[in-house]
Amino acid sequence: MGDQHGVIEALKTDPALADLRGSLERYYGDPARDAALDAFYAPLIRPGDLVFDVGAHVGDRLGSFRRLGARVVAVEPQPLCARALRALYGADAAVTVVEAACGARPERLRLHLNSANPTVSTASARFVRAAAAAPGWERETWDDQIEVAATTLDELITAHGVPAFVKIDVEGFEDAVLAGLSRPLPALSFEFTTIARELAGRCLDRLTALGFTRFNLALGDEMRLALPGWRPAPEVAAHLAALPHEANSGDVYCRTASR
Repeated sequence: MGDQHGVIEALKTDPALADLRGSLERYYGDPARDAALDAFYAPLIRPGDLVFDVGAHVGDRLGSFRRLGARVVAVEPQPLCARALRALYGADAAVTVVEAACGARPERLRLHLNSANPTVSTASARFVRAAAAAPGWERETWDDQIEVAATTLDELITAHGVPAFVKIDVEGFEDAVLAGLSRPLPALSFEFTTIARELAGRCLDRLTALGFTRFNLALGDEMRLALPGWRPAPEVAAHLAALPHEANSGDVYCRTASR
């Protein structure tokens, strides 16, 4: 994979990528965080596995998946983020960058861009409305819109193979992404937020219907599971419902009996 330090520094000083500087500074250059990511994902990802990173942003999780020896399909609709991903991983034959959103069907989608904080750009107008009325989100502004192509998880599987793990982080569009999946997979994660708890419930229902049986969650950017052992979906749903608003976000991890 090579030394990326020079590439990252060049990206941070590129005027065209100024909106991504904060993300690049946050997610790169912290060896302790990298080690925590790798230790967290190691039970889910084995060398040679195929992983889909849906909502790859600037690729910090992608980097962890590669350090663990996985082949990665990185799906990212934001043109600036896709450009950064290609600069960082374009020479890596084990990484495929797909510049597209992921949703319920192949179509064109309107992407709401947050230029000050691109990590919360979203294809969900409902998410933007929920954030507008939520404490703690007052400074977030979606100040531009673009039209992007959308693919589905089923289409990605047809094109690239069956993944051992899928990471979904798409800011309130997770239920649409899961609507485009018609089969169980060994493991998967999806982001939740406390401003859209009902969405997490819909995601859990969808995954249970697909055959996922074991669940847990991690809060915020913590690299540890919050519950003891893998739990049934109703227990995780109850835990999500009881979280204080200030918990803000995290990821639900989902497994089938195949791994």
